[in-house]
Order: sequence, then C-alpha cells, then structure tokens
Amino acid sequence: MGFLVFVGLVGAVIGSLGAPLITAVAEAYGVSLAASQWTLTIALLAGSVTTPVLGRLGSGPRRRTVVLVMLAVEVVGSLLTVIPLPFAFLLVGRALQGSGIGLIVLMMAVARDHLDEQRAARTIALLSVASTAGIGIGYPLSGLLTDIAGVRAAYGLGLVITAAAFVTAVFALPQAPDRPSSRLDVRGAILLAITLPAVLLAIGEIGDHPAPATALLAAALLLLIGWTFLEARTESPLVDIRLLRHPAVAAANLVMLVGGVGMYLLFSLITRYVQTPAAAGYGFGLSSFQAGLVLVPFSLLGFVAGRLIPALRLGARSLLAASTAVVLAAFVLFAVARSHLVEPILAIGILGFGVGAFSAAMPVVILAVTPAAETASAMSVNAVVRSVGFSTGSALGGLILATHTTGVFPRESGYGAAAWIGVCATAATLLIVAVLPLKPVAPERLRGRG
Repeated sequence: MGFLVFVGLVGAVIGSLGAPLITAVAEAYGVSLAASQWTLTIALLAGSVTTPVLGRLGSGPRRRTVVLVMLAVEVVGSLLTVIPLPFAFLLVGRALQGSGIGLIVLMMAVARDHLDEQRAARTIALLSVASTAGIGIGYPLSGLLTDIAGVRAAYGLGLVITAAAFVTAVFALPQAPDRPSSRLDVRGAILLAITLPAVLLAIGEIGDHPAPATALLAAALLLLIGWTFLEARTESPLVDIRLLRHPAVAAANLVMLVGGVGMYLLFSLITRYVQTPAAAGYGFGLSSFQAGLVLVPFSLLGFVAGRLIPALRLGARSLLAASTAVVLAAFVLFAVARSHLVEPILAIGILGFGVGAFSAAMPVVILAVTPAAETASAMSVNAVVRSVGFSTGSALGGLILATHTTGVFPRESGYGAAAWIGVCATAATLLIVAVLPLKPVAPERLRGRG
C-alpha cells in the first residue's frame, strides 16, 4: 500500500521540518539559535510522548479513528506555524505536528494486518526508513520556499501535505481487525508527558543554569524510574514493559536509544555548520534551500539502505553492527575534515546510509519475537526510544554549541567537541551491539513465558 508509506513520509517530513530552518527562524522571530533549535526538539519530544498513546489506542478496533484524529491535529498544528503569531505559538504548532510522528507505527500495524507476509515485510522496512527518505523530499522544498517567501511559506508545505494525508486516509485507510479494545493508561500517559519534557529541558539548560538543571534532571530520572515500575504493574499499560523482557527486544531498544543520540546529534551539527556564514571563520553560508540540497544524499542513501536490508540474509547482530559502524565512520569524517563543502556532504551521505540500515534492521529484530496483535505496541516502544534518543541528540547538540558561543554563532571548536562526543556515543553503541543478546526466538516461545 503506497498510502501507508505516504502517511509515514508525511510524519517524517513535518516532524523534522525544523532542521534546515533553524537559522531562518531565529532571524524571522528575533530569537537565539538555541531557542530556535527547540522548533526541532519539541516536535521530536511530542512524538516520543504521543507515540505510545497512539500505539495503545491503535492496537484495537479504533485504529482508523485514531489515525484520522491525529492527522487532523497535525493539520491544526500546521496552521499555527503558518499564521503570523508570536514564537510561542510556533512552538505549540510544531509540538502538534510532531505528535503525529507515532502514526508510522500504526501504518506498520496496518501493513501486517492487511498485506501478505512478503509485502508486509517490505512495507514495514520502507516505513522504518521513512524518516530518512522524508528529509530529502521536504528539506529542499522547504528551503526553497524559505528563500523565496520566508519561513511561514516553508511551514505552509507542512500544511499542504498534512491536509493531503488526511483526505487520502479518509478514503484509503481500512478498518482494523475486530480485536478487543485496549484501555488507555491515563496515569502512565500523564507521567510520561511530565517526565520526558523535564529530561530534555534539563539537558538543554544545564549549560546556562547548571544547578537547577541538574536538580531537574535528577528529579526527572527518578520519575522515569517510577513510571517504569508503574507500567510494569499496570494491567493495561501505556507501554508494555513486559515486551522488553525478551533479551533481543530489550537489547534492540537500548541500541536504539544510545545510537539515536549520536545519529541526530551529527545530523543537526552538519545542518547548522553548512549554513554558518564564512564571516564566522568557518562554514559555507548556504541558504536554506542549498542546505536542503545538502541533505538529499542523506535521504537517497538511507532509502537505498532500507531497500537492501530486507534482502540480506544477515543476523540481527551483524545488521546492527554494520550500520552502526557506518554511522561511526560519518562521525569521524566530520570530526577530522570539514573545511571543504564536499566533506560535510560526504559525511551526511554516509550517515544517511547508516541510519537507513539501522532503522530497517530494528523491525527485523523486534517483530521476529512479537505476535501480530502486538505490532503497534511493540513498535511504539521502539519509536518512543528512538524519539527520546533523537530529541536528546538534538538538545545535546544545541547545548554543546551554546557552551561554545560568545557572539552570534558558535566557535568551530564547538562542532569538533560535539563530533567527538558523538564518536564516543556511537562507539558505545557498537560495543552494546557486540555484547548484548540479539538472537530472535519464535513468538510462540515469547507468549509461553507469560
């Protein structure tokens, strides 16, 4: 179903629409680059909070209604980004747009329910790399619109595609199979909605306000631990922690968390670096459109990797290790060579291939041990972990560059420091892949453990 991939691409495009517009937003709204970075971070954060809610609500017969409502919410968020309102309303709109990122896991569930096994596997692999392919589609267009008519015109692109997705879903989305409805864990949803923003806010502010940010981070982590225990003891949890009892699923999600931090860190670094004016002593002063074109190799190679992975007869460990090694190579390249434009372009192309392969490998590991009825729930856990990793990487990048900023733009040393931190995070991911159990077992054995 091409419609499923289209909805996945819509979520990817609007969810990460802020990356090439960070500089333009700062100029248009008169805010700092650190504040403008939140147009990206808040969308990823909203996605991490709403994804498990969507996964739980979409596991039963209400899936079609849930999808249509969330697409309508994205349309409303897109309107807020287009209407000339203060910066705070832009952040609210971006949060509403990002809340639809979790629709990808529902599209995976639709594919598994309504397609044959081979077509479902291909569609799920494509959906898993939709975030990569969507970037190359949306970024050049949004950049061109920004250069021609300003940032609101670029955000207008999000309004057009979300409206198109909503109309398409009304006519093309099938009803879910007749399964028992799942109760929504309201307590877990509220606690998660408090905890994750607190973690990201603490990370983003720890450079400017170290003492209160550290205290906030400690409190948020304690709340996160409490939330985990709550979910484990709830009959119908928001996130089924019991799915993580399988070693392969737990290991895959840990790999996704640590690896996601590094992947999005490098992505945001390269995006900002190439747009920095040469007057800062580095950078290339690219326009939003030109910066969008720089990201095309990221998407193309990510899409290629996503198509290749399902056809390879490699084990889960080999797939994840190889893709992580590719991401590590991209980090090292950017850390040591970025004085010529071709070097960041090459680095982001390599990153795209690694991220695409990494994303496509995740369903191979997780769905191999997950019953079909739990597809949305299991993949929503992984999507939450990915969103947390990505939003942490985005916030971490903003923090590191902010600590190396004395004027308008960060010093180049900040990019070097951030890149080497990313090298360490990615190397840690590779180590986790090497030592943790990732061998799938039959779903019947997993069910038998209950």
